[in-house]
Amino acid sequence: MSSSDSRHAVLVGDGDVPSRAALDAAWPDWDADVALVVAADGGAAKAPLAGLRPDLVVGDADSLDAAGLAAVRAAAIPVELVPAAKDESDLELAILAALARGATRITVLGALGGPRFDHALANAWLLAHPALAGRAVVLLDATTRIRLLDATGGPAAAELVGRAGDLVSLFAFGADAEGVSTAGLAYALHDELLPVGPARGLSNVRSGPTARVVLRGGRLLVVETHAPQGDLP
Repeated sequence: MSSSDSRHAVLVGDGDVPSRAALDAAWPDWDADVALVVAADGGAAKAPLAGLRPDLVVGDADSLDAAGLAAVRAAAIPVELVPAAKDESDLELAILAALARGATRITVLGALGGPRFDHALANAWLLAHPALAGRAVVLLDATTRIRLLDATGGPAAAELVGRAGDLVSLFAFGADAEGVSTAGLAYALHDELLPVGPARGLSNVRSGPTARVVLRGGRLLVVETHAPQGDLP
């Protein structure tokens, strides 16, 4: 997409945020054409790890201490504080803030890792947020890229660009995934069913620099794992 029809936002959560060098090595051009950086609460303190300066900080300040909040304000970065008693997570509010500012493509850092698995799970589930329908969204760290392929409104496909030997795992999301076909992966699927529960889609292997996944019905969580050569099983 050109900059005229796409507005790329990077969101930074309070999970594990890798260095810019690690992100560049694993996912070249991950930050191409970034027009907006939104930090979710404690993500404001972690954004510099990835070489980013937030344009906006959103959250309830429960993971950004007083000194961190003061530093944000001293840097003249706008802050949208919300009550701690709320229905949305800070990262969800950051997503909504980015969308309100015209984001059409979103890359999320700091959504994985950290001490709480429930937060990582909730962040992955945000890929199915109704407000994100039709937008390209990925969760990213130094080894993992996650996206949701949604064919609930008709067939869908994803092109996966990476390194031969990297892992690609496919998981039915919410309901059975129907008509799954792949190309460029060692273990091919041909218009097959991936039901919820069984782990059949785990640990496929990219056979070249590009792979393709086609889905006829349902939703599919696509998890790509990139690691230094020799580190993958």
